[in-house]
Amino acid sequence: MSTTIEQQHDLHATPAPRPRGTRARLLAPGWLRALWMTPLFLGIGLALVLGIRALAGWDPIWYWQPVLTVAFLTTAPLGFLAGIGCFDYWARYAVGTPTQPEDHSGHGAHSWRDYFRVNTDHKVIGTQYVVTTIFFLLAGGLLAMFVRAELARPGTQFFDPQAYNSLFSVHASLMIFLFIIPAFAGLANFVIPLMLGAPDMAFPRLNALSFWMLPIGGVIMLSSLIVGGFGAGWTGYAPLSTRGDPGSLFFQMGVQWAGASSIATALNFLVTIITMRAPGMTFWRMPLLVWANFTTSLLVVVATPFIAGSQFFAMFDRVLGTDFFTPDQGGYVLAYQHIFWFYSHPAVYIMMLPGFGIASEVISVMARKPIFGYRLMALSLMAILFLGFSVWAHHMFVSGMAGYLRVPMMITTLLIAVPTGIKVFSWLATLWEGKLHFTTPMLFALGFVSMFVIGGLSGIFLGALPIVIHTSDTYFVVAHIHYVLFGGSLFTIFAGIYYWFPKMTGRMYDERMGKLHFWLTFVGFNATFFPMHIIGVQGMQRRIADYAPEFANWNFFISVASFALGASTLIFLYNMITSWARGPRAEANPWRALTLEWQVSSPPPVFNFDEIPQVVGNPYEYGVPGARHAVLNGDRAAVEEEVRVH
Repeated sequence: MSTTIEQQHDLHATPAPRPRGTRARLLAPGWLRALWMTPLFLGIGLALVLGIRALAGWDPIWYWQPVLTVAFLTTAPLGFLAGIGCFDYWARYAVGTPTQPEDHSGHGAHSWRDYFRVNTDHKVIGTQYVVTTIFFLLAGGLLAMFVRAELARPGTQFFDPQAYNSLFSVHASLMIFLFIIPAFAGLANFVIPLMLGAPDMAFPRLNALSFWMLPIGGVIMLSSLIVGGFGAGWTGYAPLSTRGDPGSLFFQMGVQWAGASSIATALNFLVTIITMRAPGMTFWRMPLLVWANFTTSLLVVVATPFIAGSQFFAMFDRVLGTDFFTPDQGGYVLAYQHIFWFYSHPAVYIMMLPGFGIASEVISVMARKPIFGYRLMALSLMAILFLGFSVWAHHMFVSGMAGYLRVPMMITTLLIAVPTGIKVFSWLATLWEGKLHFTTPMLFALGFVSMFVIGGLSGIFLGALPIVIHTSDTYFVVAHIHYVLFGGSLFTIFAGIYYWFPKMTGRMYDERMGKLHFWLTFVGFNATFFPMHIIGVQGMQRRIADYAPEFANWNFFISVASFALGASTLIFLYNMITSWARGPRAEANPWRALTLEWQVSSPPPVFNFDEIPQVVGNPYEYGVPGARHAVLNGDRAAVEEEVRVH
């Protein structure tokens, strides 16, 4: 089995002593060094822009768009990353300086302070991811509350149309790029090396860097509100995003930082899954969550450069004066939509496939039954991977694109429902005659299945040309996307957090509060978003701050329900915080699961396993007498017997 660099050294390292002296503390990686390196790099960025413009004779020398892009949104964040220590090892390597011996002082959590610095332990990074994304969930949810407050009654209540546009644009961007996608990455970061029997991720330092790029993207997105926000929606359609308010620059650069984080994480997952599986862990013995993140990582690596390209082109049009999307200068506006949606429809599956894996893990454990059709489930994930790149143009049926694309894209859109349907039937078959345990993770997994089916059905409607022409840009689309991404992604994220909370913290959460959180979320979610189907079909437009009086009653009801839905999140927060602080100690395997992460202590050891596990069977053989997924006690006779039996 492959190992990380850290395992070649002492596994029981203690934190390095703090540097003594003011100069040593200023030069040591950490927040203190970031305080002076961030403005230093900001000054370097300013000097670059102003110097180049002065030498080239461009007037004016101080032009805020390149200054903002280079100095504030690029070099200053790089200074922060350098200050906290993300590049120290690579910088020494690049300049030929002898690298420092690895003492593991930056690996593992010895106190709460270790979660606020660069750490190479995948378990610490996974926790950092989850906690950070919950912050952006709260920020995005608060913006959604502002949106619903404005829409509670017709007319202008609190925000003018441009401010309203900025609210829902930043809300959607935070939820997609800073919550859903990285929350799944955080859970997978914690769990997947354990599931594979690996000591860590393949590239621990890259793993740490990929996390620290994420809050930079989130801060940039939120900072756009300071300059008035960006009103082009989370899609950032050109030419609207290449003109007007400066907030679009924040969106374009925030996407770049979040996308770079996503690509680095995906590459790390791919190398880890391919090269660091424990002995006996063949691809057909991998848990479905590993399969899900394998296919998701392939999607990320292939698709994310396209959204990066679309945002670079839009930014070049704004900052450098190019004409990629400027129609009166020969630019092709629809090219932006083609490039953007070639990423963004696969991105829907980037936000769904990890949830499919989480639902599979939870349902199998809580039903005490093997996953029905394990291999077909894994193959359907791969089918979604390939088909996901053939359906992007159904987002453009009313954009004026080439007519000959409409029918083929409609067919592929409907065809992709087949592998997704396989999964739904597999989950239902797994539940059939199972010994169901309705724990909080199970409730959220079942809620996901039901809500995702509704979102999938409305997606079939939107894939059909006659219907989408009528409902495009209405609240029917808003209802669909929230049933898919809230009812799908968020429900599975909650299921995963509750399911692995004992493993991550070593504590058990309050089950009664968890179930209360589920039911308030389930009822509040349906009360908020199901009526949007009705008013959407009736003609209620999306992305507008005012609407016709005949939709007033439904909108008031939706706004009240949305506030109840938002309040349910406070119960989740209280449960997580109090349980982490003083919840009852968790057993190593409270769910009696078979996968490898539950065969070690809660929380796991620093390097996961004292011995390399030997995988001997399927991870879902519940109810099979004598079945074992792996042997960890080093008993060679037991291993040989397991191999002979299987």
